[in-house]
Amino acid sequence: MFSYHRSLPNLITLGRLVLAPAIVAMIAAQRWKEACIVFIVAGLSDAVDGWLANTFDLRSELGAYLDPLADKALIVSIYVSLAIAEVLPATIAILVVARDIMIIGAFMISLIMRKPIKVKPLTISKFTTAAQISFAAMVLGVKAFDFPAGAWFDVSLYAVAALTLASTAAYLGQWIKHMNL
Repeated sequence: MFSYHRSLPNLITLGRLVLAPAIVAMIAAQRWKEACIVFIVAGLSDAVDGWLANTFDLRSELGAYLDPLADKALIVSIYVSLAIAEVLPATIAILVVARDIMIIGAFMISLIMRKPIKVKPLTISKFTTAAQISFAAMVLGVKAFDFPAGAWFDVSLYAVAALTLASTAAYLGQWIKHMNL
């Protein structure tokens, strides 16, 4: 018999995957309030599925793959959409996308070479994901509710860029060590 409660974190994660293209469509249509609200729900779902999985021992191998995939789909699609809409500089979108391509590429190369890497996010990666989601939510909030961007925008932008670079370097270093390069 299928146990729904055991699958709840994965179902929430799948919901986040489904919300990503919906948010992109809202950004493209300049429906900023809806995009902001749905993005915040999607961002919070990341915390909820992780909390459920850890608190109630509902972790699964599928979840170990789905969760980072959903995070990457959400973050990459939002940053690219906001850059295309000229709300964010293209450089930050390029940095975010490049990091995720590097991580996925390293993971795939490891699999192909029969030296798989265990799917386990680094601490710096958790901070990076939280910063990327928070910054995107703030940017959407500025657009949705006509808040002034102010100095926080540049400070947050540079913090996200620095964390993204640090996370990229940490994953690359881990991969190089794993591959015995």
